[in-house]
Amino acid sequence: MTELAKALRDLDEDKVNELVDAKLEQKVSPIDIINECNEGIVAVGELYASGKYFLTDLMLSGEIMQGVMAKLEPYIAVMSAERQIIGTAVIGTVSGDIHDIGKNIVVNLLRSHGFKVIDLGVDVPTENFVEMVKTSGTKVLGLSALLNTTYPEMKNVIEALKEAGLRDQVKVIIGGAVVNEDVREFTGADAYANDALAGVEFCKSVYENNEA
Repeated sequence: MTELAKALRDLDEDKVNELVDAKLEQKVSPIDIINECNEGIVAVGELYASGKYFLTDLMLSGEIMQGVMAKLEPYIAVMSAERQIIGTAVIGTVSGDIHDIGKNIVVNLLRSHGFKVIDLGVDVPTENFVEMVKTSGTKVLGLSALLNTTYPEMKNVIEALKEAGLRDQVKVIIGGAVVNEDVREFTGADAYANDALAGVEFCKSVYENNEA
């Protein structure tokens, strides 16, 4: 684990900012910086899942990461402008949940990798997801949640897509710190990711496979 990843894992905000600033001065790619931070975020999620960290710790790590992303956004915007658009991705935090830090990391990463991202925000009603899938023509939908009480809402979205006759045209990936294969199976999603990079790779694979 890198020094930056360890600092984020240990929730040392001052150290994280110091290291990120130094890397930007050294012209390190923002994607490489995000990769290191992502390793720390994954470690925080594991500590939370094991009971060693609490929800407040999880949220603090997200706030630290949000600060990092604010530093990186201008650099990511330049990268996005220089890349050819791969495809469209729709993403949002499901109804009943207002957490958006993990979602925002994914949004920025997707844009830096060449995606047009439609970010529906937080506490998104099921019908909004369905309508945007219908009108945007997206081939991938990301459903985010931090609270396990909102997992049934993810299932509701997928069931609504079926009822609207849209399920076959879109791949659904769910994301959150404690999602796993059991949650994926319960919701009926095509995939799950508890780190941002895995989510981006899935979205890329959807469009690559579609072209093939």
